[in-house]
Amino acid sequence: MAVAAAQKNREMFAIKKSYSIENGYPSRRRSLVDDARFETLVVKQTKQSVLEEARARANDSGLETDFIQDVVHLSNGDKTPTVEDGTQQDETKNGQLDVDIDDDGGKKDEDYTLTEEEVILQNAASENPEAENVIQKAALLLRMRDGMGSLARILKTIDNYKGCVEHLETRPSQAGGIQFDALVKVSMTRNNLLQLIRSLRQSTSFAGVNLLSENNISNKTPWFPRHAVDLDNCNHLMTKYEPELDMNHPGFADKEYRERRKQIAEIAFAYKYGDPIPFISYTESENSTWQRVFNTVLDLMPKHACKEYKAAFNKLQEADIFVPHRIPQLEDVSNFLRKHTGFTLRPAAGLLTARDFLASLAFRVFQSTQYVRHANSPFHTPEPDCIHELLGHIPLLADPSFAQFSQEIGLASLGASDSEIEKLSTVYWFTVEFGLCKENQQLKAYGAALLSSIGELLHALSDKPELRPFEPASTSIQPYQDQEYQPIYYVAESFEDAKEKFRRWVSTMSRPFEVRFNPHTERVEVLDSVDKLETLIWQLNTEMLHLTNAIKKLKSTHFE
Repeated sequence: MAVAAAQKNREMFAIKKSYSIENGYPSRRRSLVDDARFETLVVKQTKQSVLEEARARANDSGLETDFIQDVVHLSNGDKTPTVEDGTQQDETKNGQLDVDIDDDGGKKDEDYTLTEEEVILQNAASENPEAENVIQKAALLLRMRDGMGSLARILKTIDNYKGCVEHLETRPSQAGGIQFDALVKVSMTRNNLLQLIRSLRQSTSFAGVNLLSENNISNKTPWFPRHAVDLDNCNHLMTKYEPELDMNHPGFADKEYRERRKQIAEIAFAYKYGDPIPFISYTESENSTWQRVFNTVLDLMPKHACKEYKAAFNKLQEADIFVPHRIPQLEDVSNFLRKHTGFTLRPAAGLLTARDFLASLAFRVFQSTQYVRHANSPFHTPEPDCIHELLGHIPLLADPSFAQFSQEIGLASLGASDSEIEKLSTVYWFTVEFGLCKENQQLKAYGAALLSSIGELLHALSDKPELRPFEPASTSIQPYQDQEYQPIYYVAESFEDAKEKFRRWVSTMSRPFEVRFNPHTERVEVLDSVDKLETLIWQLNTEMLHLTNAIKKLKSTHFE
């Protein structure tokens, strides 16, 4: 149920506004950090609107009366299941629950308020006639005022709603006025589950009835892809940043350029998992723009780029992928990356939301644009284009250590809260985009935005900005500058040091479960059961055995 509800959650609360100033976007220059902040704001507003509408609809349609009738034991032979069936004592008065009912059968002075979980579940159940009868699993936490005597009523009610109890445990409650807390795991149809929750919530025996997470994944946990094929669903929230939205965009007045962008975007929209990446026939003007930037990077790279970037860049040249006179095809680049680090590329029609972009990294997939910046602005683009992706990101994605760091940012984003996505986006901004590192006591650039922007690269390595050691906890909340060069840059001792610090910081995040990527199945596994952990331990023990045997053989050969 958690996965289904999370998917419904995503559809209900998805961003449907374009990322433009007209819709409240905070700046003209797009960035992952501003994207994340904008998403948090819009999702919050949308969620509030959706929940208020659903709650109003529930009350207007008389659902509150239905809820009461579900738990009122009628004396006229009505067989509607109730908490009281078979055990009326303690809670009923003349066949009714101890709740205030007005003359019209409704609760006095109080509307029934649907919880967010119920709204999500109710929408999932109403998708089609079959949906409400789908068997779901759920965990309920019941706070019992009257002690263990309420258990019989709970079990009877579950049985009346044709549910199956899979687990039941109790513990003394730490809350005042409540004797016990009961955790009940059930399986039943979606519709009956909703009715069960509503019935239990109307009983005076319970101080609270809460729908909990299933296997530590809450139904309010943001949806996240579980398999690489799910990335096909990570572009329907594609954000619009059309050149005509901003008069300062280099392509604002160029109708031909805007049409070209649209054509390339449509090609990417049609892409599905498993397809070869579409071939783009770049124009002479586009190849010329690439050549100007490429030659500049060649001039600056020996002195200013980190050794990992230079090594991978040279390999791309040797493979005849990086050449001055033509823009590389993403299919060729993707095949190159697959051989070196297991990363692959996926064409993107434009800028994804921050959550979807980061989620792709968890699968070692980098979402890359295919359009080219405007010819009148070869050394600056207001949003990432394929030149930025290719010259900025691709070389380091071919480095095993950096590829692992990128994937770990992606894995940390799966199921993270909106505020944590903001922090992860900020970490990504100050590392993958604008990061510096130490190399033989000298500063070198590894950030993609630096390596594809001449002006900012020279600024970052000058004595003008403030340099701070990379510490994720402080980096993640650092405000950034998007109108001019950054005043602050973060310096990593090494990629390995950055990864270790990042792992320690991620362990403090609020997500109540861990995930791992299985490269054999291209699936993200949620480590939420003992069985899964035991299987993983067995796999690790097998790997350790191979490594131990390898060491023994090497030592034996050495001494001979």
